Amino acid sequence: MTNPATTTQQGGAIPAQPGPREATGVTDCAMPGTKPAAGVHGVVSGGQPGRIGGESGVLPVENAAIPGLGSSVAFGPGHVPGAVIPGAGPSGKPGSRPTVKLREAGPDDPPRYAPEWLELREPADASARAHDLLDPLRIRLANLPGKSGVVIHDLGCGTGSMGRWLAPRLDGAQHWILHDRDPYLLHFAAVSSPRSAADGSRVSVETRRGDVARLTPDALQGASLVTASALLDVLTREEIDTFAAACAGAGCPALLTLSVAGRVELTPSHPLDAELVQAFNDHQRRDGLLGPDAVTAAAEAFSEHGATVRLHPSPWRLGPERAALTEQWLRGWVGAAVEERPELRAEADVYLTNRLAALAAGELRVTVHHVDLLALSRPAGGAS
Repeated sequence: MTNPATTTQQGGAIPAQPGPREATGVTDCAMPGTKPAAGVHGVVSGGQPGRIGGESGVLPVENAAIPGLGSSVAFGPGHVPGAVIPGAGPSGKPGSRPTVKLREAGPDDPPRYAPEWLELREPADASARAHDLLDPLRIRLANLPGKSGVVIHDLGCGTGSMGRWLAPRLDGAQHWILHDRDPYLLHFAAVSSPRSAADGSRVSVETRRGDVARLTPDALQGASLVTASALLDVLTREEIDTFAAACAGAGCPALLTLSVAGRVELTPSHPLDAELVQAFNDHQRRDGLLGPDAVTAAAEAFSEHGATVRLHPSPWRLGPERAALTEQWLRGWVGAAVEERPELRAEADVYLTNRLAALAAGELRVTVHHVDLLALSRPAGGAS
């Protein structure tokens, strides 16, 4: 385990609200095959790429006020009521910060997720994730040979919701390595990470920028666990196979949560539901992405690489109790379906108006099905 540092590369505390130009010591070259982003400094002290903090490259987790990461959602400046937050659907606002960028993107590519969307969905994510997968994971981590703590790579971490959910549910010292392409989001993920594990052991954190679709076993060297949330469905079949091979090569398990399953149930039902489900699923499969087919492909890929795979449902349950999330999901879901099948627009506009009215009246319930996957790769060196 790495000893935590107490200062940043510049020798002072990281500001609570970094400006859009601040990279806060984060570099872009930790992941093999990636290129440095413009305006981001290359290497922090010690010559180790992809780290934030002092000599050890670890950011101390202190109590910090994180705007928008609290009890209420603070939509960004200029947010138009009724607009779709990037990530909830296909539309994005110019200037919105991307978080997960899985491959080199063109200047016109919209952001995949916005911070507001990540915050809005976090409580529903936490409620949905499959607790039944934690016991076999704990057993594997407890049986790691010669370990005084675990090293966890969180891919496409966004604002760090996976760490906030999982770290307090695992015993023992933990060192989290957070991967994303947005230094702004990496900052918030780092400073809002838990400080202690379930048994009070120390939790430390570092950040790395890079392309998570290009993982290699070298990038995961020393990893005890790889985690990701809502990631598999935005990968191609080739990228999932590369990912599974990297985990198998490093001998580490993978906990991959909240992948879309392609099934949505709305109560009361509507004749247009099935068409919108199909159009949305087709939208998710654009450009070779696997969308709702991703969990099956990932289970096959990990199995082919010798892993034991467990699957468990992790549905979102939406309705009046989560009205803001339900509204944003509904707008994004219908918007993606119409983008895929423009001939549905007139019917879909009426459908959306009626569904939002039902939600406001407390009459709409939605189950959005997801699947969590735990892949237990054979430990490196053949240990059990």
